[in-house]
Amino acid sequence: MHKTSAWPLALIYIALIVFASLFPFEGWREQGISPLVFLTARVPPPYWTWFDVNINVAGYAPLGFLLALALLRTGWPRAAVPVAVLCGGMLSMLMELLQIYLPRRVPSNMDLLLNTAGTLVGALVAALLERLGAIARWNRLRARWFVPDASGALVLIALWPAALLFPAAVPFGLGQMWERLEAALADTLADTPFLEWLPVRDTPLEPLMPGAELLAVLLGLLVPCLLGYCVIRQVGRRAAYACGTVAAGVAVTALSAALSYGPAHAWEWLGLPARVGICAGLVAALLLVMVPRRAAGVLLLLVLVWHLNLLNQAPTSAYFAETLLAWEQGRFIRFYGLGQWLGWLWPYAALVYVVQQVARRPVPQGPAPAAAPAAPEPRVP
Repeated sequence: MHKTSAWPLALIYIALIVFASLFPFEGWREQGISPLVFLTARVPPPYWTWFDVNINVAGYAPLGFLLALALLRTGWPRAAVPVAVLCGGMLSMLMELLQIYLPRRVPSNMDLLLNTAGTLVGALVAALLERLGAIARWNRLRARWFVPDASGALVLIALWPAALLFPAAVPFGLGQMWERLEAALADTLADTPFLEWLPVRDTPLEPLMPGAELLAVLLGLLVPCLLGYCVIRQVGRRAAYACGTVAAGVAVTALSAALSYGPAHAWEWLGLPARVGICAGLVAALLLVMVPRRAAGVLLLLVLVWHLNLLNQAPTSAYFAETLLAWEQGRFIRFYGLGQWLGWLWPYAALVYVVQQVARRPVPQGPAPAAAPAAPEPRVP
């Protein structure tokens, strides 16, 4: 048995599947028919598309991979694949049963089959990698690169690119949610005496100036780099990690723009403030590669608070609101809530993690073992 990040990642992924499958969690109604009626429908249904096929398989493949990997790492090698497939199939079945009560969801036996097939594909990939020794090599790589208690940081690092997939008003600007939260609270508390309890802004929010946007991009890239520094000791590996993180952030942001506006506009977001902010963020990350782990955590705490405050003092533009319609009403509707909540909550989850790490007492180092007493010199007769 080994300590693994696959279990928390699998549980998080299950929660995200539930959210994506049942979003927007409103309009529940009873139709007066059996929830199992979809099981006898024709396969394939008349409204299927290849996009739906690929998404249903790809959506559950990571779940099968993570569940099988977690079982393999915790001493269940023979049961890893069947148990992972069983869990993925049961989860998909539950989601299809619940979707019959949602007006914007259509349960489908084809979705159930494809989701189970996706789970099987992911589980088989994990088993194949284990057989080929790739998992063992990853464990050795993790032992060399990261400290033993790095599971929480590794989970956050793995989720950061996924959080960037949802369009952001400012590149790498995760956590810009206070404006929408205030509006949602105002709608919820309308016609109640509690509405007066909400704080009222004295001045309206103003858009970020180019210099502030540059700073937001810089801080947004510095956050995952400092998070990695909290669990990486060696300076050269920190530098390699920072370069890889910045490259991954730029690539995923371009992919998000391509999904939103089309491949021809994948780099439209890369204006002058964004370009300078990316370069400055990489330089700042490389200049900080020698800070101790605990100091990196303190810096990360300051950068996170500064970044969130900067983003939430600016409104989202009307043009950006139009962009979200492609996710809210288009073919990305399955991932609208999933991606949005990831982008909103990731920096706050990182904030909770780094507060715990900074507040934790450093492990005291025990006294060095006493040197063995020297052997007595032989007596000379």
